[in-house]
Amino acid sequence: MSIKRLAILGCAAFVAAGAIGVQAACIDCGTVTDVQTVKKEGEGSGAGMVIGGIAGGVLGHQVGSGRGKDVATVAGAAGGAYVGNEVEKNKKTTTSYVVRVKMEDGSNRSFTFSAPTSYQAGDKVKIVDRKLVRR
Repeated sequence: MSIKRLAILGCAAFVAAGAIGVQAACIDCGTVTDVQTVKKEGEGSGAGMVIGGIAGGVLGHQVGSGRGKDVATVAGAAGGAYVGNEVEKNKKTTTSYVVRVKMEDGSNRSFTFSAPTSYQAGDKVKIVDRKLVRR
Protein backbone atom coordinates (compact mmCIF):
# COMPACT_ATOMS: atom_id res chain seq x y z
CA MET A 1 0.00 0.00 0.00
CA SER A 2 1.37 3.39 -0.91
CA ILE A 3 2.00 6.13 1.62
CA LYS A 4 -0.55 8.34 -0.08
CA ARG A 5 -3.28 5.69 0.26
CA LEU A 6 -2.30 5.00 3.85
CA ALA A 7 -2.50 8.72 4.69
CA ILE A 8 -5.96 9.00 3.09
CA LEU A 9 -7.24 5.96 4.99
CA GLY A 10 -5.78 7.30 8.24
CA CYS A 11 -7.45 10.68 7.76
CA ALA A 12 -10.76 9.04 6.92
CA ALA A 13 -10.57 6.85 10.03
CA PHE A 14 -9.71 9.89 12.19
CA VAL A 15 -12.66 11.90 10.83
CA ALA A 16 -15.04 8.95 11.26
CA ALA A 17 -13.92 8.40 14.86
CA GLY A 18 -14.36 12.10 15.62
CA ALA A 19 -17.84 12.17 14.12
CA ILE A 20 -19.00 9.34 16.35
CA GLY A 21 -18.09 11.25 19.53
CA VAL A 22 -19.62 14.56 18.40
CA GLN A 23 -23.23 15.13 19.40
CA ALA A 24 -25.48 17.23 17.19
CA ALA A 25 -26.65 20.51 18.72
CA CYS A 26 -30.20 20.50 20.07
CA ILE A 27 -32.05 23.19 18.12
CA ASP A 28 -34.94 23.18 20.62
CA CYS A 29 -32.76 23.45 23.74
CA GLY A 30 -31.72 26.50 25.72
CA THR A 31 -31.07 28.09 29.09
CA VAL A 32 -33.39 30.40 31.02
CA THR A 33 -31.72 33.81 31.28
CA ASP A 34 -34.41 35.84 33.02
CA VAL A 35 -37.88 35.61 34.56
CA GLN A 36 -39.88 38.84 34.82
CA THR A 37 -43.22 39.73 36.38
CA VAL A 38 -45.14 42.14 34.16
CA LYS A 39 -48.13 44.07 35.55
CA LYS A 40 -50.53 45.70 33.09
CA GLU A 41 -52.78 48.30 34.62
CA GLY A 42 -56.45 47.96 33.78
CA GLU A 43 -58.44 50.69 32.07
CA GLY A 44 -61.75 52.07 33.24
CA SER A 45 -64.67 51.83 30.83
CA GLY A 46 -66.73 54.43 32.67
CA ALA A 47 -69.13 51.92 34.23
CA GLY A 48 -67.29 52.02 37.55
CA MET A 49 -67.33 55.81 37.47
CA VAL A 50 -71.09 55.95 36.84
CA ILE A 51 -71.96 53.37 39.48
CA GLY A 52 -69.57 54.98 42.00
CA GLY A 53 -70.98 58.43 41.25
CA ILE A 54 -74.55 57.28 41.82
CA ALA A 55 -73.65 55.47 45.05
CA GLY A 56 -71.62 58.44 46.29
CA GLY A 57 -74.43 60.86 45.44
CA VAL A 58 -76.97 58.78 47.32
CA LEU A 59 -74.71 58.52 50.37
CA GLY A 60 -73.85 62.23 50.23
CA HIS A 61 -77.53 63.12 50.06
CA GLN A 62 -78.01 61.42 53.44
CA VAL A 63 -75.71 63.99 55.10
CA GLY A 64 -76.68 67.48 56.23
CA SER A 65 -79.69 69.62 55.42
CA GLY A 66 -80.51 72.54 53.12
CA ARG A 67 -77.54 73.89 51.16
CA GLY A 68 -75.16 71.51 52.99
CA LYS A 69 -77.13 68.55 51.68
CA ASP A 70 -76.61 69.75 48.08
CA VAL A 71 -72.87 70.21 48.64
CA ALA A 72 -72.60 66.78 50.28
CA THR A 73 -74.51 65.19 47.38
CA VAL A 74 -72.16 66.72 44.78
CA ALA A 75 -69.06 65.86 46.81
CA GLY A 76 -70.30 62.31 47.36
CA ALA A 77 -71.00 61.88 43.64
CA ALA A 78 -67.55 63.18 42.68
CA GLY A 79 -65.77 61.06 45.28
CA GLY A 80 -67.83 57.99 44.40
CA ALA A 81 -67.08 58.43 40.70
CA TYR A 82 -63.34 58.60 41.40
CA VAL A 83 -63.38 55.57 43.72
CA GLY A 84 -65.60 53.58 41.31
CA ASN A 85 -63.22 54.26 38.42
CA GLU A 86 -60.18 53.21 40.49
CA VAL A 87 -61.90 50.01 41.67
CA GLU A 88 -62.77 49.11 38.06
CA LYS A 89 -59.19 49.73 36.87
CA ASN A 90 -57.81 47.69 39.78
CA LYS A 91 -60.11 44.79 38.98
CA LYS A 92 -58.95 44.75 35.34
CA THR A 93 -55.22 44.81 36.20
CA THR A 94 -53.43 41.70 34.91
CA THR A 95 -50.12 40.10 35.85
CA SER A 96 -48.09 37.93 33.49
CA TYR A 97 -44.77 36.16 33.86
CA VAL A 98 -42.22 36.29 31.03
CA VAL A 99 -39.51 33.61 30.84
CA ARG A 100 -36.61 34.55 28.53
CA VAL A 101 -34.53 31.73 27.04
CA LYS A 102 -31.16 31.84 25.24
CA MET A 103 -31.32 29.02 22.69
CA GLU A 104 -28.27 26.87 21.88
CA ASP A 105 -28.28 28.25 18.33
CA GLY A 106 -27.74 31.75 19.80
CA SER A 107 -31.27 33.08 19.31
CA ASN A 108 -33.45 34.43 22.11
CA ARG A 109 -37.04 33.36 22.80
CA SER A 110 -39.58 34.44 25.38
CA PHE A 111 -42.57 32.61 26.82
CA THR A 112 -45.44 34.30 28.64
CA PHE A 113 -47.38 32.60 31.43
CA SER A 114 -50.53 33.83 33.16
CA ALA A 115 -49.60 32.14 36.46
CA PRO A 116 -46.30 32.20 38.38
CA THR A 117 -43.76 29.64 37.14
CA SER A 118 -40.99 27.78 38.89
CA TYR A 119 -38.45 28.50 36.12
CA GLN A 120 -35.32 30.30 37.28
CA ALA A 121 -32.30 31.77 35.52
CA GLY A 122 -29.89 28.97 34.68
CA ASP A 123 -32.52 26.24 34.18
CA LYS A 124 -31.87 24.03 31.15
CA VAL A 125 -35.04 23.79 29.05
CA LYS A 126 -36.33 22.34 25.82
CA ILE A 127 -39.24 23.44 23.63
CA VAL A 128 -41.70 20.62 23.05
CA ASP A 129 -44.92 21.35 21.15
CA ARG A 130 -44.30 25.11 21.60
CA LYS A 131 -44.10 24.70 25.38
CA LEU A 132 -41.16 24.87 27.78
CA VAL A 133 -40.10 21.70 29.60
CA ARG A 134 -37.10 21.11 31.85
CA ARG A 135 -34.28 18.93 30.54
